[in-house]
Amino acid sequence: MECSIPLSSGPLIIVNKKQIKMGNIIKHELIPEHIKLSAEEKKKLLKNNSFTTKILPKIIKTDFAIASMSPKVGDIIKIQRPSPTAGVAVYYRVVVE
Repeated sequence: MECSIPLSSGPLIIVNKKQIKMGNIIKHELIPEHIKLSAEEKKKLLKNNSFTTKILPKIIKTDFAIASMSPKVGDIIKIQRPSPTAGVAVYYRVVVE
């Protein structure tokens, strides 16, 4: 069985049991912006909100949306999604193995 998903810019992603060909998926309109926080930004976020990375939702370091950032376990990823009520909704994820 084969499945093709057209992207707004670039080639198709073709998935079958033997191969995966990936287009420029991170540019797709349905993929929100992902930003790796610097060490200083991470420290400030954790201090200002009085929590640790243990309570943050997780994102695997091989996730297509962040793989090109070369994330390390423990990094924090800021995700910005368009929101009809807030304008932009911000979420944070901690990178795991």
